[in-house]
Amino acid sequence: MKLWFVFLSMLCVSPLFAEEIGSVDTVFKLLGSNHKIVIEAFDDPKVSGISCHLSRAKKGGMKAVFGLEEDPSNASISCRQVGPIEVTEKLKKGEEVFSKRTSLVFKKLHVVRFLDKKRNVFVYLAYSDKLIDGSPQNSISTVPIMPWRQ
Repeated sequence: MKLWFVFLSMLCVSPLFAEEIGSVDTVFKLLGSNHKIVIEAFDDPKVSGISCHLSRAKKGGMKAVFGLEEDPSNASISCRQVGPIEVTEKLKKGEEVFSKRTSLVFKKLHVVRFLDKKRNVFVYLAYSDKLIDGSPQNSISTVPIMPWRQ
């Protein structure tokens, strides 16, 4: 019984670290929501002064109403310096800074951060994975570490 409760809790509680900025419909659905492209924004939790915008495909229809639809792996990311860059905690190579479920259980969209010390640049990689088989579709954005002038 305990294991069932933990499983249901994982499904119901999805950590949302992004703010939805807007969306556009791409396919009309008579029943349920339309297919759309959603734009979300999030800040790097360990590097202040960097914000990212993510656009991703989101399926609608009746399956989506019941949480049974799997969103496509298409995503695009753009990260920019929005203030003085300051590392607030120790960074790990390839550390996840954002994730979102794109199906009921098996698929997630991830954004991970790398530091290219040689070029003094943060690199953000957006990709999706599946329990069995992931997707090679990905997108990157780079943020040069520059002095901030107001």
